[in-house]
Amino acid sequence: MISYHYAPDIDKRIRDIIRKLGMKHINPARVISIRSKGSKSRYVLARCHSLSRIFQKTLGEKPYYIIEVISENFDRLPEEEKTKTLIHELLHIPKSFAGGFRHHRPHVNRKTVEEAYRKYTTLQ
Repeated sequence: MISYHYAPDIDKRIRDIIRKLGMKHINPARVISIRSKGSKSRYVLARCHSLSRIFQKTLGEKPYYIIEVISENFDRLPEEEKTKTLIHELLHIPKSFAGGFRHHRPHVNRKTVEEAYRKYTTLQ
């Protein structure tokens, strides 16, 4: 069975990435970091989830995004790959920050992740 736990270490990294890359459209207070354990997935490192508009409307909530890292796959990565993975997931969050989702093409791909990572490392 999969279990989910708040991940303050990931939260800290995500806030750092948002700040250094100037992702001003992302409200870090509304991005929650979760580490899941017990996944059978072999290849998925992380996922980006959103509170969709219908849930926002029904529950009277503002948009939230959840970055889930799959412990079995993510935690063993080198630090560089962890950062690239988190950048990749953050790139799925649209400029509107309204609960939507940006798909891989043309916004989230190896090229955009590498460009963002280079920018991030120059700002260290």
